[in-house]
Amino acid sequence: MANQSWMCFFVCVAAMRADTASPAVTFSKDVLPVLQANCQSCHRPGQIAPMSLLTYQNARPWAKAMKAAVVAKKMPPWNADPRYGHFGNDRSLKQGDIDKIVAWADNGAPEGEAKDAPPPVKWPADGWQIQPDVIAKGPDYTVPAHPKNNVIEWTNIIMPSGFTKDTWITSIEVKPSEPSVTHHLCLQFIPHRPDVKYGVAEWVDKDRDESGNEKPHPGSGAKSFVTEQIRGVTVPLEVCYLPGIQAADYRPFGSGKLIPAGTDIIWQVHYTPNGNEVVDHPEVGFTVAKTEPMRRYISQNVAAPSDPEHFAIPPNDPNWEAPPGEITFMADVELVWLSPHMHLRGKDFNFRLQYPDGRVETILNVPHYDFNWQLGYELAEPMKIPKGTKMITGAHYDNSINNKFNPDPNRTVYDGNMTWEEMDSGFFGIIVDKSIDPTKVLKRPGNARAASGA
Repeated sequence: MANQSWMCFFVCVAAMRADTASPAVTFSKDVLPVLQANCQSCHRPGQIAPMSLLTYQNARPWAKAMKAAVVAKKMPPWNADPRYGHFGNDRSLKQGDIDKIVAWADNGAPEGEAKDAPPPVKWPADGWQIQPDVIAKGPDYTVPAHPKNNVIEWTNIIMPSGFTKDTWITSIEVKPSEPSVTHHLCLQFIPHRPDVKYGVAEWVDKDRDESGNEKPHPGSGAKSFVTEQIRGVTVPLEVCYLPGIQAADYRPFGSGKLIPAGTDIIWQVHYTPNGNEVVDHPEVGFTVAKTEPMRRYISQNVAAPSDPEHFAIPPNDPNWEAPPGEITFMADVELVWLSPHMHLRGKDFNFRLQYPDGRVETILNVPHYDFNWQLGYELAEPMKIPKGTKMITGAHYDNSINNKFNPDPNRTVYDGNMTWEEMDSGFFGIIVDKSIDPTKVLKRPGNARAASGA
């Protein structure tokens, strides 16, 4: 009788535990919503990530790898220090979402019931991040397998935009067909000229050593993401494709860019060979404003001095501090977007504002820069910046053997266009009233690079 009583007790306890146990974590109910909100923008066909995570069949083989990536907080990539700034496109996972992926992977990665799954996200077709209203073809470019010194110099190629009337555009996306060899694709807009020859590549052969490094010349610096002198005309960069970058979307801020009728596009292309000959077929997509926006979006950058007297990273230096970049706002503006750009030795990067009253505020700090994920950081709310404010950037570089990406820690590294050289540019986006002359918004010190945008 006693044994029966004990048996009843254990059965009752087990039943109570079963009633109170948490339901099993499944892909359909728990994991898929996390992937849709934070991962599928990159993990789908035509995007930068190496595998798709759109369906259970796609994701199941990667369950353990997904667990490892989110526990280490390597994915989704998000490198901003949470102590500074608030960003609307923050993709970093909450701890609860991390716990769901861990529990799912640890329990055999079950699919769950199809009825529990949210409907699929309707992503733009053909690998676009935006759904373009207008698509312009870029220049087809053959990337050789083994060019001399593995160097392909930056190349400018003019192509038509297709805009036959003045048009306000509200987002731009540059899309290569071969991202594995694409270092960057940047666009500049210029008025059409009757003598233009479309599709003709123009470049300058730099004075390089046997390793492909540009030889430094006192009093000069490589022009990295700067305004280019195209046939005697200074033309700012407007938008770029970089690894991991998001489309430039001005719609959240009720703003746009005006493209005049007859505009042509200068494609500034830069490829890094990977041992296989490929042909890139880039495109640029635009969304078009249905009504004229009240505010103008301006893309610009602030950069450190690039001449070799100021910018020279010593051999085996694990924490070289670059000279600061600086720019002054000559009108009241609203800041909406920030993005640092460095190369393989880039270690950390920050943006600060020095207000007219002398107060200094850090608005973005990236303590662990990653060249493979050159993210843009979109402010959650536009930040009002009064006239006379300075934007200052700071950066450190790791030219030591401890940097696993470092091509050669035993050489001095200068500013240059190639991935194995270095850059120091902080891109940003501001919005102003459309009546304001965009050429009179910013002032640069004499020793900094010329203006550019991305």
